[in-house]
Amino acid sequence: MTQNADDGARERRQISPEPHLAAVRPQQAGGFDRQESALPLDHNQAILEAAKQVGAILKRNAYPFALAGSVAVYAHGGTGNLQHDADFCIRPEDADRVADTLREAGLAVGTPPEDWLLKAKCLGQDIDLIFELAHQPVTSELLERAGTLSVDSVRMPVLAPTDLMRSLLSAFSEHHCDFGAVLPIARALREKVDWEQVRSTCGDAPMPDAFLYLLERMEVIAPLKERR
Repeated sequence: MTQNADDGARERRQISPEPHLAAVRPQQAGGFDRQESALPLDHNQAILEAAKQVGAILKRNAYPFALAGSVAVYAHGGTGNLQHDADFCIRPEDADRVADTLREAGLAVGTPPEDWLLKAKCLGQDIDLIFELAHQPVTSELLERAGTLSVDSVRMPVLAPTDLMRSLLSAFSEHHCDFGAVLPIARALREKVDWEQVRSTCGDAPMPDAFLYLLERMEVIAPLKERR
């Protein structure tokens, strides 16, 4: 999940004292220390397996959370291209406890230079635990809008399609503007997204507005009334 690269430097959140990912100790691995050769050869399936494991841990410990990113798109019936990691939204106030819980389960967890997420490793796959989405803290209200869906046979909360699309468009800037990656997602979820809400939230910014106009011209969404 990409955050705006233009944000000013902020004081780094010290979730974990170590600056890099901590090593996983085999005696604590609890089944997560399998060799990568034991994972599915298909990378998408490997990411799904990691997402299922992390989701199960968060569910078991009753943390409010929602699956986000490309795995959330997949859960909503979108493309099966899961890119390079699995993303989860958690509340900022839960970040410390979530990090401790994942470490107790045997996962490597660390704090990257970006101060809006934690990084973890599960089954050799990258996991992002995001507590700031679309430049706003993850809230209980956002997580309550998530629906429970089956993710490769494991049911878990998944970010609502409108919130998911809003987060993707809000990340666009002059330094990060990959319309090609988001276009198939918009096509797949177009019937499930409240596009007026998306416009009202981020449509005034130039890059999201340009993307929305592209969707209009490609007849993915209805044109803005003022442009007709």
